[in-house]
Amino acid sequence: MELRQLEYLVAVAEEESFTKAAARVFVTQPCVSAQIRRLERELGHDLLDRAGRTVRLTEVGVAALPHARAVLAALDGVRDAVEDVTGLVRGQVTLGSVSSSLSMRLPDLIADFSARHPAVEISLIEGTTDQLADAVRDGKADVAVIGLSTDPPADLESQILVDESLVGAVSPDHPLAGRSGVHIEELDRHPLMCLPVGSGLRAAADAAWSAAGLRPRIAFEAGDPAVLAQLAARGLGVAILPERFVRARAGELHCLEVLGPGLRGRLALVWRSGGRTGPAAQALVYQAREAFA
Repeated sequence: MELRQLEYLVAVAEEESFTKAAARVFVTQPCVSAQIRRLERELGHDLLDRAGRTVRLTEVGVAALPHARAVLAALDGVRDAVEDVTGLVRGQVTLGSVSSSLSMRLPDLIADFSARHPAVEISLIEGTTDQLADAVRDGKADVAVIGLSTDPPADLESQILVDESLVGAVSPDHPLAGRSGVHIEELDRHPLMCLPVGSGLRAAADAAWSAAGLRPRIAFEAGDPAVLAQLAARGLGVAILPERFVRARAGELHCLEVLGPGLRGRLALVWRSGGRTGPAAQALVYQAREAFA
């Protein structure tokens, strides 16, 4: 039994004609007829009724057809699996990202993925943690980098990418610039700047202030950490930002350790569970986990 014989059988059954089936599989009509005859001899039963004006399946042919289709579908699955493993992934991936993730190696990840899988188109969207988690659940995004203040969403698969301290950032001439650290109670006396509600960084700050029995009084909000850094550098207050982000701007900002309840920012990669991501998205998840392991 050969795969081409099963392919010809399915074609004849669906076209109800040897001639149309031959055109569909790009061989001659006698070739299709001869191969199906060989299959029938091997099985010991006629699969096709050739008596009428159109070709019909016999009772045995009707029983055999679903299995022939299953074999051909399995072969397609093998080809897809091999293409995925060898980097021949195709399609489109929508990657969601909170703004703060752009301060890490996300652009490098996207560039490396595009180089490895040039046939995949990548669309990048931004939003808050809550918006992006919902986008992944709804299928509007395949994968997303979100901020965390607690555990990752239980209904999504996840991989922690970054776990670092959050600090206060002030201008070099700010009254607190001569200090290495400051308690939340004292920090709360100054205008605070933070990402908006719905971001993981803001949720972490709210949780830390709440643990100290306080409610942060946010003077300025911005969705882009770079904007908060610029405002802090101009002396407009204390910006709550990732430590690495602030230390990379040592000439413009002074870094203050926030003493008291732990204040940490975490970023996680999330995607739909239960195998509901396509091959291209799976390849991106694999590469991200490999890069940030």
